[in-house]
Amino acid sequence: MKKVILKIDGMTCSACSSGLEKYLNKQTGVKASVNLVLSQALIEYEDNITIDELNKYIEEAGFLSLGVYNPNEEKKKSPKVQLYVFSFLAFLVLYVSMAPMIGLPSLPFLNMDIYPKQYAVGLMILTIPFFFYGKDIFVNGYKNLIHKTPNMDTLVSIGVIASFGYSIFGTIMIFLGHMDYAHHLYFESAAIVIYFIKLGRFIDQRSKEKTSSAIKELVQITPTKALLKKDNKEFEITIDEVQVGDILIARPGMKIAVDGIITKGESHLEEAFITGESTPVKKKKNETVVAGSMNIDGYIEYKALKIGKDSTISEIVKLVVEATNTKAPIAHLADRVSLYFVPTIIAISIFTFFISLLVGLSFSDAINSFVSVLVVACPCALGLATPLAIVVSIGLCAKKGILIKQSKTLEQAHQIDTIVFDKTGTLTYGNMKISEIMLFNSYNKNEILKMVASLEKNSSHPISKAFLHEAEQLNIELEAISEFQNIPGVGLSGIIENKTIYVGNQKIFDNLNIRNTHEKDEKRLSENGSSIVYVVLENQVVALIGVNDIVRENSKATISKLKSLGKNVIMLTGDNLKTASRIAKEIGIEQVNANVMPAEKTNIIKELMKQQKIVMMVGDGINDAPSLASANVGVSVSNGTDIAANSSDVILMNDDLEKIVSLLIISKKTIQIIKQNLFWAFFYNICMIPIAAGIFTPFGIHMNPMFAGFAMMVSSFTVILNSLRLKNIR
Repeated sequence: MKKVILKIDGMTCSACSSGLEKYLNKQTGVKASVNLVLSQALIEYEDNITIDELNKYIEEAGFLSLGVYNPNEEKKKSPKVQLYVFSFLAFLVLYVSMAPMIGLPSLPFLNMDIYPKQYAVGLMILTIPFFFYGKDIFVNGYKNLIHKTPNMDTLVSIGVIASFGYSIFGTIMIFLGHMDYAHHLYFESAAIVIYFIKLGRFIDQRSKEKTSSAIKELVQITPTKALLKKDNKEFEITIDEVQVGDILIARPGMKIAVDGIITKGESHLEEAFITGESTPVKKKKNETVVAGSMNIDGYIEYKALKIGKDSTISEIVKLVVEATNTKAPIAHLADRVSLYFVPTIIAISIFTFFISLLVGLSFSDAINSFVSVLVVACPCALGLATPLAIVVSIGLCAKKGILIKQSKTLEQAHQIDTIVFDKTGTLTYGNMKISEIMLFNSYNKNEILKMVASLEKNSSHPISKAFLHEAEQLNIELEAISEFQNIPGVGLSGIIENKTIYVGNQKIFDNLNIRNTHEKDEKRLSENGSSIVYVVLENQVVALIGVNDIVRENSKATISKLKSLGKNVIMLTGDNLKTASRIAKEIGIEQVNANVMPAEKTNIIKELMKQQKIVMMVGDGINDAPSLASANVGVSVSNGTDIAANSSDVILMNDDLEKIVSLLIISKKTIQIIKQNLFWAFFYNICMIPIAAGIFTPFGIHMNPMFAGFAMMVSSFTVILNSLRLKNIR
């Protein structure tokens, strides 16, 4: 299936987003998740469906597709001038209608008691511009009503039109001589409700822009220009003109334009946007550089490898945007409520209107209650409760070097009670070095290294780097290998100089069905903390190699913090038990499973989950893919250059294990904020709807449409401010 993110216009509340999502998911070959905060739809669709067809589905649901989302496009500026003009008109409407009630002088010729006709006509003229100001409300409300997905705009439209219509009737009655109707006009309610809705949306939009600030910061990281070197001359070109293979220049103070590899020079580069770590990293010839990195102190030339949408930063932006468009399970509660909420409110408002008349209230009072219920019950706060918090949190994680692929991971992470770590390349650096080579045949050390390194050059396992590095240091020329095979959990095999060679751990003997006569030698190397590599040539052991690894600097501190949070920590490794136990003891892990095959790792994860454990698996993302996929949450450490190929739920961009602690804390706080938002959104409606319906009028507590509009705006603003508190997590 293909995947696309479309910008959507016309969504104003959770009823809109859930209604559109429901309609899209009804279409054959379409799977959609709609984000109210970002006004986007993440859509997976079959190959036979076109973007135009998706746009048509969106239009059929009552909304407008603005095309494929482009993070580089300029955001539409908020209509401040228009807001200022209508703020003045709103003040004028309120002054004309309410000044005498609070002891202020009336405007000449607009006194409701002395000049009721001028007063009615004046208010009507002042109110009419608000209908043009709120045109989008009425258009969206009508579209969603005819598409059977009524939303907030539908509620407001019905209320405002009812209020304005009754006021027109009152104006006609005044001209027919019934002057008492001057005290029962609701022009100001219609105008002020529209004003508060538009003001609320203005504030919402500004606040939503803050929630997606992390995405905007990522987009702005890469420079717009690059310095091209061609025929020993320098040319300044735009980023779009860069081609793969171009040689580019970066002087001190310049940013790296595209992903590449250094061909000349060395320098310290700051990669904080990728790793969350502000300490500059030294880079030299043949090492990779990432677009957006700041060159601190040296001159370098680098060859362009990845440009445009293939660059690391583009992959990060894509992941963050897609993650914010997925839905956490907790969000479905608000969605389910929203689908039935608006029709229920319309029913309650109609019921309120007729009950008001039955108990003897005037028609104008019944209209007042009818409109107040419609306006005050806006589901905006309910719709913003979950997605706002998710967007803020995923952006915060991205800035800290924690890439989350789906928002449901944020909800699951705080429930984790068991954390399983791979050893090599995760708890250790994976920068392994040969500690000793024991020879058992006529081959010398260099000949053994030549055979092993030739085989290991085809492997991606961290241990292969030790042999390749040693061969490079000794200027050993590698041989061609045929029939190369990776044996999961065991090692490698191939044919070199017409001889079959096997390199791996002690499980090689089971595979070859031969006896291991070197267990004492293995034991001695293991006691020194070495990982064991056997070299078997033509079914004969020709060498035993010890390889040492270095424990990550912050492994011990991370394990300690995880334990203080009440998490059970386990080590899973294919390495031998003695080496694994030594490292586990050093960093504070009590439970160790060694000599474990990849399939066995997956089985252990599944067994833990059968015991009702919520499991996080942390690995290097290469050899641990099955176990990462099996866990409730899979976390991989990454060097930041192979994001697209990663299969985990979370990527730690700078291999910093302490980021796991940050993820757990952010997850817990996010769920707390979401629950608070949902509580206040529900509590607001539980309190306000009965007041708007007039239930508490006998106790002197009542509401008019103007206050209802203001209260609705405040409820949304409360949810926004509460969600933005997530930005302050340390």
